[in-house]
Amino acid sequence: MNAVDAVIRQKLHSEVALVNQIADYIISAGGKRIRPVLVLLMANALGYRGTHQYDLAAVVEFIHTATLLHDDVVDESELRRGRKTANALFGNAASVLVGDFLHSRAFQMMVTVGNIRAMQILADATNVIAEGEVLQLLNMHDPDISEERYTQVIRSKTAKLFEAAAQLGALIAGASEDEIEAAAEYGRSLGTAFQLIDDVLDYSGHAEDIGKNVGDDLREGKATLPLIYLMEHGSTEQRELVRSCIENGDEEHFDAVLLAVTTSGALDYTKRKAEDAAARAAASIAGLPESQFKDALLNLSSFAVHRNH
Repeated sequence: MNAVDAVIRQKLHSEVALVNQIADYIISAGGKRIRPVLVLLMANALGYRGTHQYDLAAVVEFIHTATLLHDDVVDESELRRGRKTANALFGNAASVLVGDFLHSRAFQMMVTVGNIRAMQILADATNVIAEGEVLQLLNMHDPDISEERYTQVIRSKTAKLFEAAAQLGALIAGASEDEIEAAAEYGRSLGTAFQLIDDVLDYSGHAEDIGKNVGDDLREGKATLPLIYLMEHGSTEQRELVRSCIENGDEEHFDAVLLAVTTSGALDYTKRKAEDAAARAAASIAGLPESQFKDALLNLSSFAVHRNH
């Protein structure tokens, strides 16, 4: 990861001072860096010992960071990773444009790796993520979203980049098609587990732990899985409350929604779904040779569902 950070610092440089300032602000905020870690762990688990893994890990982090910049503008978020968002600090226009810079820099770096298949994986992932963002936008303030439709958003918006990261690690290690597909399934399932636990934490976490304001999803009118479950299994009064809050982005009634979500079993249901996804991730890499890297991948699937941030 130190090698990846060195690549990130080098490739972030721009002749435009504001680009440097915002990009450095975002990257220095840290975060879990799960996606670049996936590239490294999967490549090493399959025996890769070269240096392209660092460039590809940095590319994945740039794409992820660009989506965060755009996400925060769309969601009008004010807090991420425990700090003010870039849009809150520098304005929406600057955030969107620096997000574009990070996307285009990522594609410049892809070309230098010189692997057409890697470029295809990343280009496809970027396109699917963009579709997922638009789909989520269409779902905002819609209380009638089905679990299936919401799962589609997760797979596009969140799980796809996890999938691409794991695939890239397998690809540069010279893995077989079956191994590359197993890596893709691992990343896809891990990303799903992460997002579902994020949904849980938005109703059960603490701002200082999760790095954003608790209840942001409700304020933004997002019908995440706990609310979808409540709409299907809650009482008439609970369903009416949730419907009104989603339609209006009403956070004033957050405590009442939280009580309903907690007592209805919605959080437990969402966590079970996350545990199922994490189990699929672990099962998909059962065939990897034993190593500290495989152990780390298995530990990561466990961490995905047993975390508070």
